[in-house]
Amino acid sequence: MLALLLAAWNLTQAVVVTPARLSPVEQKAVTVLVEEVEKRTTIRWPVATQWPAAGSVAVVVTPAGSLGEFRGRYQNEPAPPAGAEGYRIWTQETSGAPAVFVVGNDARGVLFGVGRLLRSLRMRKGSVTLDAPLRIATAPAVKLRGHQLGYRPKTNSYDGWNVAMWEQYIRDLAVFGTNAIELIPPRSDDAADSPHFPLPPMRMMIEMSRLANEYGLDVWIWYPALDKDYSDPATVEFALKEWGEVFRQLPRIDHVFVPGGDPGHTQPKYLMALLEKQAANLRKYHPRAGMWVSPQSFSQAWLDEFFAILKTEPAWLTGIAAGPQIRISLAELRARVPKRYPIRDYPDITHSRHCQYPVPDWDAAFALTEGREVINPRPLGHARIFRLARPHTDGFVTYSEGCNDDVNKIIWSALGWDPDADVVQILREYARYFIGERWEDAFAQGLLALERNWQGPLATNTGVYTTLAQFRAIEQAATPQELANWRLQMALYRAYYDACLRSRLIRETALEEQAMAVLREAPQRGSMEAMAEAERILDRADLPGPHSAWRARVFELAEALFQSVRMQLSVPRYQAIAVERGANLDSIDVPLNNRPWLKERFAEIRKLASEAERLRAIEEIVNWTNPGPGGFYDDLGNLTAQPHLVRGPGFDEDPDFRRSAPVGFSPRASLRTSWRDHAEALFDAPLRMHYTNLDRTARYRIRVVYAGDAIKRRIRLVADDKYEVHPLIEKPFPFRPLEFDIPPEATSDGELWLSWYQEPGLGGNGRGCQVSEVWLIKKGN
Repeated sequence: MLALLLAAWNLTQAVVVTPARLSPVEQKAVTVLVEEVEKRTTIRWPVATQWPAAGSVAVVVTPAGSLGEFRGRYQNEPAPPAGAEGYRIWTQETSGAPAVFVVGNDARGVLFGVGRLLRSLRMRKGSVTLDAPLRIATAPAVKLRGHQLGYRPKTNSYDGWNVAMWEQYIRDLAVFGTNAIELIPPRSDDAADSPHFPLPPMRMMIEMSRLANEYGLDVWIWYPALDKDYSDPATVEFALKEWGEVFRQLPRIDHVFVPGGDPGHTQPKYLMALLEKQAANLRKYHPRAGMWVSPQSFSQAWLDEFFAILKTEPAWLTGIAAGPQIRISLAELRARVPKRYPIRDYPDITHSRHCQYPVPDWDAAFALTEGREVINPRPLGHARIFRLARPHTDGFVTYSEGCNDDVNKIIWSALGWDPDADVVQILREYARYFIGERWEDAFAQGLLALERNWQGPLATNTGVYTTLAQFRAIEQAATPQELANWRLQMALYRAYYDACLRSRLIRETALEEQAMAVLREAPQRGSMEAMAEAERILDRADLPGPHSAWRARVFELAEALFQSVRMQLSVPRYQAIAVERGANLDSIDVPLNNRPWLKERFAEIRKLASEAERLRAIEEIVNWTNPGPGGFYDDLGNLTAQPHLVRGPGFDEDPDFRRSAPVGFSPRASLRTSWRDHAEALFDAPLRMHYTNLDRTARYRIRVVYAGDAIKRRIRLVADDKYEVHPLIEKPFPFRPLEFDIPPEATSDGELWLSWYQEPGLGGNGRGCQVSEVWLIKKGN
């Protein structure tokens, strides 16, 4: 009903009216308004300090302290919101003179008010309108709302950005309420140079600090302590000089955050002693700057030492950062950190696997091809992560490695302002502002569809093709200018890639089924003929197929993204630093079935001396998942074949999977598909399986494959929480099945609980308790 009461005000002939004096940040806000309207409409609003003549709409931009200069031009204005950075926006007509007021509580409030107005405008070429009446009074709920912007080779795009591109991106983030950026120093866990750098790292760091200051945004530095031995006074002296030179050159630093690990590996007593000196070093050049630290990658012993130091409440320390690879939950961290120290969240919004918040129930086909640093809009997922984290933190600066996570940044910034904001409405504003007013709903829904593409088994997710059809409709109707928009290009890239992948998966799964049928006929055909025919069938995957046109479009979009936003989607084509760093164009053809493993096995089987031996080896392949009569088989990385896995509460309650059993990946194409993924438990939590209705009088043995990416971490298996099946052992590599007897006491009641543990108390990323396949075999068969 409210929509029927709104009228579209025509602001095509509007004039921006300001007080006679504005601060530099307020002047920058006016510039943002004028320039961003012009980019989208070709209309350049004039700026004046006098009220415009009749016939023009006044767009008043002012801090609250100067609103009195326009007394008599407004009435019944909204009450000012309490708090820093707040603003009011309202429309009104007085004596036939229409006006839009943007009034900030302070300079940042003016900037963010301008951003809100821009998100509310409906802009097309030659036209600017605003749905009126509009009446807003708001201030941010979360004090710190920032994103890491690392100019370094490891990123998938940032290292190719020039100063103008950085300013535009910082401006884009500010429009959605971001009030801080985090920089990375010239020396980090990275190469010293990039073929894409337009400026040396230190010069670009200075420029980015300057830009943030011009927009009135806080500047953080993520500064890892990388040197080997900070117990050595000479090492400390070197670090003080190196860091001090960075501090000296930057025009603005508000805070420095030093991760305890990932990277860096320094015992807390030496790390904290170093940071006390670095805090004094920092404050020589930036007297009010804060020093923060995180307990990332600490072992339990180091974590205990860290908390013992915190109990002394060192005065030089400003706060604690909560990031990936911390052994305890956010809630426990908040409970154990002294109340005087705020906790800044450092959430990983950029990675999709092997990370703090992996995509739940991700299909192995995605993990193997699209990879860890894929274009990853997860609006609903990150809204859930934000809301679960918020009670335990005092703000956030997210962990980002490029523009692949652009949507996630906007979700965090917008929810940081208003935690109750509707996610779909945030996406509509994103689409309206960045893509175009006519795509407001279609593009927003498309982003949600891309998130749904990743939910559950890809082979049965028919929505993937619908998502592509929806984006192709946008693509076919878009103007050349819209098609050059990197944000649209990223969404199209994902839509085409996802559809190409599903088509390949269905085709290659069918080819493997045909090949397996031939292998089952080996006793009749003969082993050599059966393997040859099976191999010919598997190799048909190399022929053009239904996916070929979509694949070609993926390559075109990769080139477009390199040209538009320096996105490096290939190592040989665009000199990306590694395939794992977003260069998934190089993995688009990775086999999605068992073809590499089968061909490797065929080569081994052909070397066997007798036909009987060859047939037995082929029989092992075709009966791989058969546990025998009365037995059970689980492929723990396959969502459709893990009936005995105790999965835990899952993503909605436990998005970092501290109490749940997520699917993890060892993405090597040469492995069996069942070894490319696994179930896992993190840190000291057990991975559990539960069997019921077992034969109480039978004896059982377990066959298990310990695949995964943490092959150097030992693993232990316990039955019914008291019978040790095997102690901590090394995992065999290359991967192979192991067998162990289950104590009969564990199954005498018809039930069996199996619990795996990694070595307790370790630091690092927490991964290590990883199991790929389990056969529970009834003995005597």
